[in-house]
Amino acid sequence: MSKHATFYALGLSYKKADAEVRGKFSLDANAKSTLLMQAEAEGIESLIVTSTCNRTEIYGYAEHPFQLIKLLCENSQGTVEDFQQVAYVYKNKEALNHIFRVGTGLDSQILGDFEIISQIKSSFVESKSLGVANSYMERMVNAVIQASKKVKNETEISSGATSVSFASVQYIMNTVPDIGNKNILLFGTGKIGRNTCENLIKHTKNEHITLINRTRDRADKIAGKFKLLVKDYSQLQEEIGNADILIVATGAQNPTIDKHLIQNKKPLLILDLSIPKNVDENVKELPLVSLVHLDHLSQMTDETLEKRKQFMPGIVDYMAKGGRAGHKSGGKVKGCGIAKRGLGRAMKKGKK
Repeated sequence: MSKHATFYALGLSYKKADAEVRGKFSLDANAKSTLLMQAEAEGIESLIVTSTCNRTEIYGYAEHPFQLIKLLCENSQGTVEDFQQVAYVYKNKEALNHIFRVGTGLDSQILGDFEIISQIKSSFVESKSLGVANSYMERMVNAVIQASKKVKNETEISSGATSVSFASVQYIMNTVPDIGNKNILLFGTGKIGRNTCENLIKHTKNEHITLINRTRDRADKIAGKFKLLVKDYSQLQEEIGNADILIVATGAQNPTIDKHLIQNKKPLLILDLSIPKNVDENVKELPLVSLVHLDHLSQMTDETLEKRKQFMPGIVDYMAKGGRAGHKSGGKVKGCGIAKRGLGRAMKKGKK
């Protein structure tokens, strides 16, 4: 590795970038792979890329951060000007602190949501398979994974069931009367769709849930597990007409639902759980339609989130100094600080 290379963490998240801007910088599987191959061709030895509904980030070594910014902008719909308006760039220790905060759920849109750690894992696996993840990156990712496990298991930061998928179900339960008898259509059965489906069944006891996915076999697998109804993609418009609630979790790069698909003669609540937004804003022109996006759901505060906030000071202290006493009540975690300090020394050596 070049002796002039610096470790950077850069990207954008829900904190400053709204859903529209995050959508511009979102990367699907093909875009991430292309970015990694381009990085290798341009001589960048080690990096990982994550892109979720809440953030898009690059962690990697470069002689200048613009090398990484350029990769992101050239493989997404975002521009350098857009990036400068909402992004962050951390280097060395600050970059290391950032990935630990992200991986331990402290930087999640819903505090204590640990779903990002699986993204970090899979991103590293892909980078390694393409030859753009060195031993220092591997050590860092492993340390973040261990820290995530310790924070999750030895504190109550993740107590209670809270995630984007749970927040959507909670919103439905709080705003829709007689939820058990409403017709619910779930369009899209990726990870968020699957989690939402499980939460719907668990918390609403609703037996009128229909699944639609562009590829039916994925929907069939989930339906078989929960004994739900599956319809073909060609029946989408008809099923929307039958629905009281439409949950969209399609994860496409362009809207999959617009006003022309909706001919309902009764009120329809639409929840868009996708980034970029997969429901066109023009549905708001329809008098019987209410549209809620995941950013609104994530801003909801409930007893679970308020309870989690009390554990932040202890965990932040551990992040800064290294925890000593790992126990549920104090919020501190033993062992991770030692690993992090050792990792910091190793990362510095990796630049030489």
